[in-house]
Amino acid sequence: MKRFLTLGECMVELAPAGDQLYRRGFAGDTFNTAYYARRLLPQDWAVGYCTVAGQDAVSDDMLDLMRGHGIETRSIRQVADRTLGLYMIQLKDGERSFSYWRGQSAAKLLADDPDWLRAQLDGADVAQFSGISLAILPPEGREAFCEALSRARANGTHVAFDTNLRTQLWEDEATMRAGLRMGAEVSDTVLPSFDEEQGLFGDTTPAETIARYRDCGAKTIAVKDGAGTLTVWDHGEGTQEFQPVKIDPVIDTTAAGDSFGAGFLAGLAMERGIAEAAHLAMAVAAQVVQARGALVDLDMTDIEGAAS
Repeated sequence: MKRFLTLGECMVELAPAGDQLYRRGFAGDTFNTAYYARRLLPQDWAVGYCTVAGQDAVSDDMLDLMRGHGIETRSIRQVADRTLGLYMIQLKDGERSFSYWRGQSAAKLLADDPDWLRAQLDGADVAQFSGISLAILPPEGREAFCEALSRARANGTHVAFDTNLRTQLWEDEATMRAGLRMGAEVSDTVLPSFDEEQGLFGDTTPAETIARYRDCGAKTIAVKDGAGTLTVWDHGEGTQEFQPVKIDPVIDTTAAGDSFGAGFLAGLAMERGIAEAAHLAMAVAAQVVQARGALVDLDMTDIEGAAS
């Protein structure tokens, strides 16, 4: 059986439920990607999540939820005296902002045991991580994390990196730029968002974003631009542009990029080619932004029709 593994932090999510009420769930960018990858990949693929959690009731609830969604939890290490981080979503005109409480997040220990981390990556066909996966780690943890991914890549794992910037998690902009380059240098596929690259690097076109990550050694780069043009460069197929279907209204953009990444990587994993992977990714994200919260039930008939 093939294995799709995502690595990072899953948190307690408080999402708006109307009338000033909030609904508890569990989400995090790389877990969201695992959730959607499980729905898109055939059953001869296992989908797993790799993180560190607490030994408390809320951590156990998270593991139960993952298993209930068909996601393997054997790569989750549980430790005492830590728990899950928590975040709350605020929405305005479909756009979200976040408040975070993650001081005791066990996921910050993800790279504290390099031997354990390398063992989780052994045999993975695809390993996906994000800028948040890196940002929550201390500097030495980032080095160990990327070293483990580099080793896995050398052993045949397809490593994918969603840059997913959260400026408040990094020490400063210079460290964030260095961290993104570090992540890209150990990755086959990079999934940046153009508005974030503009803000951090001053890019004026997606071609500049592509050139930077291509220089880092990436083989495939998909530059997302919200409702704008998707620009994909692949070392074998060159540059292609794709137009997303217009969505109106947009209800909630939470997990739009995460679900896009799941669709794109699932398409590549199923050897469908760049164009079909791009259309699959856009179709998944289009459904996700039309519902509230990070984890949305997908209409697979519509998705496959849009992707074909």
